[in-house]
Amino acid sequence: MAESDDAGTSAGSVREDVGAVPDSVRDRICEVVRHIPAGKVATYGQVATLAGARGHARQVGYALHGLSDGADVPWHRVINARGQISLRSSPGSGADQKMLLEAEGVEFDHLERIDLSRFRWRARPMPWE
Repeated sequence: MAESDDAGTSAGSVREDVGAVPDSVRDRICEVVRHIPAGKVATYGQVATLAGARGHARQVGYALHGLSDGADVPWHRVINARGQISLRSSPGSGADQKMLLEAEGVEFDHLERIDLSRFRWRARPMPWE
């Protein structure tokens, strides 16, 4: 029988509170996002690939959604592949994300898109790749 931790999950299991993202993947996702510099953005798919979870962009969304308030992860720098802010369940979060990005110098066009050729983060491979 597997040991249980303080959160009530079995050792090596998946945390239900972050959309079933394994802790090791969630940690790598957060580490990748911490590397995105101010004034740059990355797509969910790009972050997934860099975190070693190619093809699992939704896990990036789940992991970022599960962040606690005040987490040291610049979640606002992650956008969808169309260069847009993805809608969230909490009202106003898209406006907050846009405000944070604009404060860093990221520009939106009249359709609320970010020019990925200009603002996409050109990442180097992560240590686990």
